[in-house]
Amino acid sequence: MHLPRDRRARSADGSADDHSRRPRAIFRKVTMEAIDYRPGTLVTARGREWVVLPSQMASTMRLRPLSGAEADVISLIPALERSPVRASTFAPPRADAIDNQDGARLLADAVRLAMRRGAGPFRSAAQLGVEPRAYQLVPLLMALKLDVKRLLIADDVGIGKTIEAGMIMREMFDRGQIDRFAVICPPHLVSQWREELATKFDLDAVEVTASNSRSLERGLPASQSLFEAYPYTIVSLDYIKADNRRDEFARACPALVIVDEAHSCVGGDQGKSKHQRYELLQRLAADEERHMLFLTATPHSGDEDAYDRLLGLIHPDFALGPDGGDRNARERYAYRLQQHFVQRRRADVEEDEWQAAKAFPKHFEDERTFTLTGDWATFQEDVLDYCVGLTESAGDNAQKRRMAFWSTLALMRCIGSSPAAAHQALTNRLAGLGEEKEIQAAVFDEEDGLLTDSDIEPGTGVAEDERRELEALIDAAARLADKFTQDPKYKALVTTLSELINDKSASPIVFCRYIATAKAVGAALAGKFKGHRVEVITGELTQEDRRTRIEAMNPDEKRILVATDCLSEGINLQALFDAVVHYDLSWNPTRHQQREGRVNRFGQPSASVWTVMMYGENSMIDGAVLDVITRKAEAIRKATGVTVPIPEDSTSVSTALMRAMMLRSKGGRAQGMLDLFGSTDAVDRQWRDAEENARKSRARYAQGTLRPADVIPEWKAMRALQGGEQEVERFTRRALQRVGQNLARTATPTVVFDQLPEAMAEKLHARNLTGSRRIGFLDDPAPAVMHVGRVHPLVATLAESLAEGALDPLSVKDGRPLGRCGAWKSRDVTQMTTILLLRLRFTMTTSRRANRTLLAEEATGLVFEGVGTTPILTGHDALALLEAEAASNIEEGAIRRRIEQALARLDSYDDAIATFARQRAEVLSEDHERLTSAARGGATTEVKAAIPADVIGLYVLIPEMA
Repeated sequence: MHLPRDRRARSADGSADDHSRRPRAIFRKVTMEAIDYRPGTLVTARGREWVVLPSQMASTMRLRPLSGAEADVISLIPALERSPVRASTFAPPRADAIDNQDGARLLADAVRLAMRRGAGPFRSAAQLGVEPRAYQLVPLLMALKLDVKRLLIADDVGIGKTIEAGMIMREMFDRGQIDRFAVICPPHLVSQWREELATKFDLDAVEVTASNSRSLERGLPASQSLFEAYPYTIVSLDYIKADNRRDEFARACPALVIVDEAHSCVGGDQGKSKHQRYELLQRLAADEERHMLFLTATPHSGDEDAYDRLLGLIHPDFALGPDGGDRNARERYAYRLQQHFVQRRRADVEEDEWQAAKAFPKHFEDERTFTLTGDWATFQEDVLDYCVGLTESAGDNAQKRRMAFWSTLALMRCIGSSPAAAHQALTNRLAGLGEEKEIQAAVFDEEDGLLTDSDIEPGTGVAEDERRELEALIDAAARLADKFTQDPKYKALVTTLSELINDKSASPIVFCRYIATAKAVGAALAGKFKGHRVEVITGELTQEDRRTRIEAMNPDEKRILVATDCLSEGINLQALFDAVVHYDLSWNPTRHQQREGRVNRFGQPSASVWTVMMYGENSMIDGAVLDVITRKAEAIRKATGVTVPIPEDSTSVSTALMRAMMLRSKGGRAQGMLDLFGSTDAVDRQWRDAEENARKSRARYAQGTLRPADVIPEWKAMRALQGGEQEVERFTRRALQRVGQNLARTATPTVVFDQLPEAMAEKLHARNLTGSRRIGFLDDPAPAVMHVGRVHPLVATLAESLAEGALDPLSVKDGRPLGRCGAWKSRDVTQMTTILLLRLRFTMTTSRRANRTLLAEEATGLVFEGVGTTPILTGHDALALLEAEAASNIEEGAIRRRIEQALARLDSYDDAIATFARQRAEVLSEDHERLTSAARGGATTEVKAAIPADVIGLYVLIPEMA
């Protein structure tokens, strides 16, 4: 009888490794030779087997345990090891490590899903926790073509710029092109970036903000920057604006930088804050080897100079603009820019060719009006009359006149919001709070103003002789606030919400401009919709508290969210809500787009979303905003597909608003002030210019270098390679059953993390997965259902633990490890059939500016009939045979005999395995070449098989009638 091979790894000369100490001279000779082991080679060191990984240092070896995970990778210097590093071979299965068909199928899936070094042309495919749409691969294909990745990604809100940038980053990591990165973004986006990178790309970054930087720096040597100590960082623009911090960041800046909301760093006003940001980006861009990705949904605000500055960060030549030079120069500019710039509207990617129509919900837009009557109409007139009086009393004093001008707009905006906001603003004015720049920023929701993202009612300063009149208005506002539920605007909101909830089964968000308004609306709605949970979130809460309150909302209960614009960016809300009501008109058109983008975006599980804009038919404030701003911006959006911000010249816009309010006023005093504000020709001209610029931008810069036909095949190939939703669900259910936890056969079963084996539970607890959670395997799960994809910690932990336990049974403390052999009867074979579960290792050498050698792995299989040595099935077709249900079991002794006989034949399969591995390497090389062709350039990749391959499992199928 043929005895099974010894399970211990063998050294190069065939002797078993006893790790004994050797003389120093001999030891040094052996270890110096070991340094030359190529990636993919198996070695024995420190009492266990390892796979050699690429290393940047000639004297150092990077090793990953043969039966371990990526987190277990180590580096060692062979010359310093007490026992020599020696060549090894992979131990074959043992006849006494037997399992049934369930164990065989589970091991095959575990090995496949545990691998993180994919051999396909998209190296990042095995690391993605999200299933990207085909159109989201376009920026990645563009980046692969470039030696230095410099891209401006300007897709619409909700299309998935974060995912697109994250895929590029992940791919660069997995190709060995970078080992550090930094994301620079506004403060309210820091937490969102951290969460997206962790859950979708398996990259754990630290937040660097003004509030936590000191704690990060604590304990670091004085000479070490926190950006050197923490290789993955997400940096708040608030933190980086200080001169010394900008210098520190520039000195220790990593090779890849992503800049989100990039337009906020190059704005036309070039105030101090923006100038500092732009200066920093210029310094970073000056390093021609630094990779930089710039993200913005509004790249072109109508300011050509600002736009050229933004493009100039990609390459200095772009800063000169598209119209310079002769015709050939202009054509070269356009052609070159297409390699670095991508901008798609929703309509562009929803075309049938991109197969993305189902990626987004159908969007329904509506308007709801109300009529001010009685005390509410009178109050607006009284406040405007008061403001006109301020202007008159200013006389010829230019400074006082400007202050009166901005005070009027600020107060009228609060009055239009709610009596509660009016009361707060008038009270703030009585206290003498506020300065002109603060007020101007608050009026137009300026992103770079001193009240950035503030929802506090502005104070406007008060003169002593107006105190009595002001106090009377405060009393009037208090009386109206006390009877808020009778406010015509609020009544219209109740009707609107009732229709959305009852007719559309919607879960709505009500966006307000000011804290006082949101609180008043929330309190009133809680009394009206008693069957709903009504949550109010304003800028009074920290970003973390806002997120906590959102996550605490139960998706199974009816819910209404009332929020200020503190939630219009930074926290995606599509999992819980599918309707937006603009209770207050924003005076900045892009703010409406941002509000709606919280629910109308990629990943929205509802088939439809609704947005409703409310305004007063006879409100002088709403009417002025509609005429001067909202309607004009909407017309441009419908004509060009681009949402443009308010014109840079805020003085002409505010003058037009004042004139429009005066025209709508019934008071003679206001009518008499019309001549003071002149015509609206200037602002009308600015809107026409904005439309023309938007048209030119779309025509000049629209991405057209990559067509769906170039991308769709690569997308489908990547999905097949990844293991899709069905494979992940199949494995997760089987694996949990193996460790004693059965998932209910429902769309959203529950996992109890605390009841998993101790070692698994500890790993998951470290990723904040405790207690019980409802899970789903679809890419767009229901609200409060945790999406479990290929790289989710649950799947990764189960796959790595089960695969490692099979290869190293002694490491298993809880339960029984998977066996690597099995035999059963099958109706799907006509003669004895042997299935080999293989792990192929490849070296991938990329060439362009710098050669890199990478290690890749792939789980696959071969099937042999009888005692033949030519495979009848290969690859996933071979492994699919494991899924054919067993007809019956075989007696235990017979199983052992069948396996021992198959193990005796194992050597005869060596040539077939080696041939298959080399053929697979050729196919992979062709795949890489095809991707290079699709990207119209890029590094070439040579794939070679590492021989011998690893036989992970061996299974024998016996015909049912035998």
